[in-house]
Amino acid sequence: MKITKLSLAAIIAIGSITCANAQSLENAIKNVEVSGTVVYRYNNYEENNSAQKDDSYTANNYKAAINVSSKVNDDIKFNSRFIAGNQDNAGENVYNTQSESDENFDVFLSEVNFAYSGIENTMITIGKQGITTPFTLSRDSLGNEATGTGVVASTHMGDLVSLTAGYFNQTNLDTGDLLSSVVSGSNDFYYVNGVLAFSGITIDATYADSEDQFDAYSIGVATNIDLGSVSLSPYARYSELNEDVSDIENTLWKVGMGAQAGIFGAYLAYGETGEDGGNVAIDASSDAGMDDHWRVTLTGISDASVIYASVNAQVTEKLNLAVKYSEIDAGTASNDIDQNEIYAQAAYKMSKNLSTYVRLGQLEKDGYYADGSDLDSIIGRAHIQYSF
Repeated sequence: MKITKLSLAAIIAIGSITCANAQSLENAIKNVEVSGTVVYRYNNYEENNSAQKDDSYTANNYKAAINVSSKVNDDIKFNSRFIAGNQDNAGENVYNTQSESDENFDVFLSEVNFAYSGIENTMITIGKQGITTPFTLSRDSLGNEATGTGVVASTHMGDLVSLTAGYFNQTNLDTGDLLSSVVSGSNDFYYVNGVLAFSGITIDATYADSEDQFDAYSIGVATNIDLGSVSLSPYARYSELNEDVSDIENTLWKVGMGAQAGIFGAYLAYGETGEDGGNVAIDASSDAGMDDHWRVTLTGISDASVIYASVNAQVTEKLNLAVKYSEIDAGTASNDIDQNEIYAQAAYKMSKNLSTYVRLGQLEKDGYYADGSDLDSIIGRAHIQYSF
């Protein structure tokens, strides 16, 4: 959106552009677009087990992100993204949400790049930017973001086919928990992606490689079916990640269906992982992984299956009520456990740019604690998100 009043961060960014190009602030503002999100989330978990009764856990999470873009000329656009949260300077420099009560924020520049559109139907972006693949989350209103320095080129061939390729010589991808063993090195990351859309069906395929660490691919298909009074949205995806320094072959496949009939909606999904492992995604909530509801996540659990089911009703234009259930039948590995979750959610969209929801439910995990006792947790959450 174009604005005439800007935040301090935006004014600083515009000021640097203005000085570099010796143009007036008035002309610079006309070419600037600002957008972003501000999120607050409160979690409260009451956990019970045979050894420790009524163990309470609470957390306050915050994150603010501001995107500032400026048109340099007819062919080049400058893009940047500022985050106020917590920047973890250890390991792979993964950017995290601020999560400690009353802790001061870190403010940092997470993206800075130039996009060139001088070739018809093509965009080439150079610099520090989000890594957008089925295995990563490049943007998240409250969580880690996958970024890297490199070049990404994308081209569209009409409305049917789009092709994208990216190469990064530095990333913040954290593979410490993903791989059974990590080999040090430059870890250059590249990917190629193709999307085919026809007759209401979308098919996508992606191959990615992280040097000396892994190679992975993901294939997905999705469509929408209008049956008059009922609208269906089926999808399916298969993903595989092979580690370079071992024989481990991580696989995860999933199918799902969304349905909408008037004010009522429903969702049902099923997924399975392979015997070797289920670590097919760098970010568990990315398209390749399976993290459809709250605290029950299939990603990373070997030889397991999951069911996600939910129903909801759009009670008023602003209020949506839902009940969601998840269940994992875990594999045979010693650290894999059966788990199930059920919760109610009330989502209230006060305005187009302000949304909230509250959740209350129960999470159970068999043999979760060291003494073999089960986890039986009452879980609650309040979430507020402002977008601009």
